Amino acid sequence: MDTAKQAYREVEQDAKKALRDADGHDIKDDLGNLGDEVRKNLGNAGDEVRKNLDNAGDEVRRHTD
Repeated sequence: MDTAKQAYREVEQDAKKALRDADGHDIKDDLGNLGDEVRKNLGNAGDEVRKNLDNAGDEVRRHTD
């Protein structure tokens, strides 16, 4: 699921970037692209943290059973 979410974020970011560049390029486009990049990276990092916490919880349960 995380891979699908990461792929979706990547496609979404690329589509937004292409739409911004369609009418010419200015500083607002760069800021928008930067914001999209930060949002994508934070989302992917959150997925990784969640996955690692789930794995750690599973490991604790295995050792306490």
